[in-house]
Amino acid sequence: MAFVVVTVLAAGGVWFGQVSDRASAVDAAPKTAAVQDVKEDAKQSGGLPGVRDCGIGEPEVKPQVITLTCADAGMVATAITWKKYGARDALGVGVVQVEKTAAGVGTDSGFPATFRLYNPKPVDGGLAFTGLEVTYEGSTPLGDTTEMYNLA
Repeated sequence: MAFVVVTVLAAGGVWFGQVSDRASAVDAAPKTAAVQDVKEDAKQSGGLPGVRDCGIGEPEVKPQVITLTCADAGMVATAITWKKYGARDALGVGVVQVEKTAAGVGTDSGFPATFRLYNPKPVDGGLAFTGLEVTYEGSTPLGDTTEMYNLA
């Protein structure tokens, strides 16, 4: 009986310890000042579709950063280099930065990936891609080699 009580108290302590980690998730990894500066520098140009980060704001052409999980910013595509950027689709490479609680590991992690933007549509007076396909090169944060995101 004493063993059960000690085990329950220990598990509760671990759970409460993780609560403070969850509360600071947005401030932790991917949302750094450098990431925010890169996002502010992107401009709409050439009539090409852009990307509205988390479905808000002006569409940005050739963004170097795209937030993948908007609720907590726990997964962010960063350091994107566009190999092709056209009116119908765009292909690029970069890294998906995953905050430690989103990855289920003890440290923040980065996962090399290929990004494909597709399905451009008029959105709030601008042209924006509405779909993003992420294909991981090697290990993945959630176990899937390909993930699809709705950017609208």
